[in-house]
Amino acid sequence: MSTNKKHIVILGAGFAGLQLARRISESDYEITLIDQYNFHQFQPLMYQVATARLEPSSISFPLRKVFQKKKNVHVRLTSVKEVNTNTQQVMTSAGIFTYDYLVIATGCTTNYFGNQDMERFAFPMKSTMESIVLRNRILLNFEEALSADADTLPAIMNIVVVGGGPTGVELSGSLAELKTHVLPKDYPDMDFSKLNVYLLEAGPATLGVMSKASQQKSQQYLEQMGVYVWTGSQVKTYDGKTVILADGRTIPTHTLIWSAGVTGNVPAGISQEKLVRGNRIKVDSCNRLEGSDNVYVIGDISYMENKDFPKGHPQLANVAIAQAKNLAQNFRNLLHGKPLRVFDYRNPGTMATVGKRKAVVDLPFISFQGRLAWYVWMFLHLMLIVSVKNRLFIFINWTISYFTNDTTLRLILMPAAKQSTSKEKTP
Repeated sequence: MSTNKKHIVILGAGFAGLQLARRISESDYEITLIDQYNFHQFQPLMYQVATARLEPSSISFPLRKVFQKKKNVHVRLTSVKEVNTNTQQVMTSAGIFTYDYLVIATGCTTNYFGNQDMERFAFPMKSTMESIVLRNRILLNFEEALSADADTLPAIMNIVVVGGGPTGVELSGSLAELKTHVLPKDYPDMDFSKLNVYLLEAGPATLGVMSKASQQKSQQYLEQMGVYVWTGSQVKTYDGKTVILADGRTIPTHTLIWSAGVTGNVPAGISQEKLVRGNRIKVDSCNRLEGSDNVYVIGDISYMENKDFPKGHPQLANVAIAQAKNLAQNFRNLLHGKPLRVFDYRNPGTMATVGKRKAVVDLPFISFQGRLAWYVWMFLHLMLIVSVKNRLFIFINWTISYFTNDTTLRLILMPAAKQSTSKEKTP
């Protein structure tokens, strides 16, 4: 690695970290991109992996493939142990990395709000691996249901989704379509009228951050598809067999999917005084860590207050990408002695899909739902995919699913224990 170039260390290869590394890969910096995975994960479509609509490889892209021709970008597969902003070092399981500039883009992880039972028994969906685990659980449910007795069958056939945000709504709709169009063909000897999908939301409506029209339409779509939508329903606890709500209601289930909240994935070494609600790191208008000149924070983990966003920016891919673009320009400005550019975000809108030809879109000046919203949702998500090849695979899968209401991806892939190949010696 060159010693006369400034060294930028980027922690995290999500939307923010990857976008930044790509945009400064042609600049006069040495860049080290650190992540615990060797691939970028497209989180908005993880629910389609969990419901066997897409292959995991369709929404994942190898980091080293992205930077094959970039000699100044170095990918390191390791976990961060601690950050020391005084010595300008990042301690990892693969060694110590010294930086001139540090960018923290470690994103968020699942927030169980201190409920240890929920953390132990619920299924999260924040990584590709977790999506595969959930897919296995969902598909194994129906294999177990074939031989289940009357007492255990309800818990197997009930699937509970907690959290009525975009992830919860999209996952619930996908499960409903799986129940209606796919599973009866796979299991002709099973009664799928006994399969129930519940969506539990503690707030008064689904998609709480979207317009009233989108909230109402999303719930209407879900209920028409057979999903039981319980708003104003806060989960108290879950023991792996029964969900208990705060109002005393219970639902027997072996599958509870938790999409009710996230918390910042803050690396050790960052002072607690720099953190705000949601475990996010407070930054200035240029995404600098408060009190620092060479540490920047972008993406879901950053918290920036201004007149347009007095409670911080929403934790969305569009925000992460926009912050990365602005920081890339600021790194170029630093090379040429120019002042930093303030981050100014213009919200392009929010959207969520519920099912085939069913989506809701809120743009700054208009809100619409239905078929057109569904096409807009598909197009914009395809454009966010890193690789043209991955876009093509996803488009082909979606096209097949559109015309057949089916996929061929319902594979139960369980990890296998390594078997010993040694043989006992005979005398």
